[in-house]
Amino acid sequence: MSRPQVVRHADRDELADTTARRLLATLTELQRDGRVAHLCLTGGRIANQIYSRLGELLADSEVDSSRLELWWGDERFVPTDDPERNAGPTLALLARYFQLDPARTHPMPSADGVVDASASAATYAKELDDTRFDVCLLGMGPDGHVASIFPDHASAEPTTQSVIGVSDAPKPPSERISLTLAALSRSRQVWFLVSGAEKGDSLARALGGDPELPASRVQGTERTLWLVDQDAAGKLPYFECSA
Repeated sequence: MSRPQVVRHADRDELADTTARRLLATLTELQRDGRVAHLCLTGGRIANQIYSRLGELLADSEVDSSRLELWWGDERFVPTDDPERNAGPTLALLARYFQLDPARTHPMPSADGVVDASASAATYAKELDDTRFDVCLLGMGPDGHVASIFPDHASAEPTTQSVIGVSDAPKPPSERISLTLAALSRSRQVWFLVSGAEKGDSLARALGGDPELPASRVQGTERTLWLVDQDAAGKLPYFECSA
């Protein structure tokens, strides 16, 4: 596993712009030899701000959207048209800027007529198979949860599964689907996106290796980046940060 690197930004807007540019450069490099780049997406305000900025940059870039495979790290198990879903707003946003290939776009199943989240998780696990993400984007909650893996909850228990159904989540909606910590840690690069002073305590604990926090237990095999704004980084010693 890679040693975490922290990159501090002045504010949320700088975090979004710089991360979008970093992602664009990374995708360009990954596709340079003609390969398909596998990108795992997350939801949330800062993530969607990054996707919007990335979309603006794509028009003048070398990135080929037909060679971009999109996955999700977790999802709220609600109907397809529910605004609580991560995939819906993200896909609508990205579709403004480039053509999405349905064959390379892998949103998690919704609750439309499906028995339960666990059955849907098993379906997604088959679709995922042994895929390794080139870049996995992750947020972190104020409690240190990552994807839909929560501290002091059954979702954080060790498992051999790559995707699980999550019930009784401490944050609504209570039913979710999530990649497991082990599946997330198969990613070549993991990028945590953390904004806001309310996450300062958990950020410091996660970087300190607190095993109680799921976020501390995910690392990329080649690189782990914590991309944070100044508010979130307020409780970090300066020497832990690098550009």
